[in-house]
Amino acid sequence: MKRILVCEDEDPIREFVVINLRRAGYEVVDVNCGESALETFEKEQGDFDIVLLDIMMPGIDGFQVCKKLREKSSTLGIIMLTARSQEMDKVSGLMIGADDYITKPFSPSELTARVDAIYRRVCMSFIKDENSLSIVESGPFVLNLKSRTVSKNGVPIDLTQVEYQILEYFMKNKNTALDRSSILNHIWGESYYGDDKIVDVNIRRIRMKIEEEPSNPRYIMTIWGYGYKWNDVK
Repeated sequence: MKRILVCEDEDPIREFVVINLRRAGYEVVDVNCGESALETFEKEQGDFDIVLLDIMMPGIDGFQVCKKLREKSSTLGIIMLTARSQEMDKVSGLMIGADDYITKPFSPSELTARVDAIYRRVCMSFIKDENSLSIVESGPFVLNLKSRTVSKNGVPIDLTQVEYQILEYFMKNKNTALDRSSILNHIWGESYYGDDKIVDVNIRRIRMKIEEEPSNPRYIMTIWGYGYKWNDVK
């Protein structure tokens, strides 16, 4: 069963979200504050595929809840709900581990499309790829396709599901310039509603985890006006 935790303090919006997600086939648990979201997640032993989090809530806000949940699970799908359209809110949410964001107001079709896309990605994180080589190596990096893990010089790197998929895409296309649209379509799907800035934020996040100097990257190179390239450093 597809299980989702919805955390939204405004009753009409929460009811709108719950009704439409149940119609789309999700089992929904809903709460009205960040404290309840964390308590419910613990009580249910993390048995959720996705969490929808409103950013602006009294008490513990969505950013804090997102950070705590991401510390507990790298495969959990996290979508931020926000009434604000400011770029900084979106970037902040993505930088602390959210997979996507939806700006209010949104339609039922956008809501279900975004949630379905995240759910497919969550499912992919548990699929073993038996038909391909199980190991991809590049310089100090080893990517294990069966365990879906990445290490650098033998030390595991803690990646979210999105970060892992981006790194896998790069390492399978070494020294190849990849434009933002192809990265967006490969990771988020062709029906993604958002913009390609989500690619740039995730690249920043990955660089912070794999580069010695994130501001002077050695592995993920920027191709200005185009996209990025994985530098297969020997």
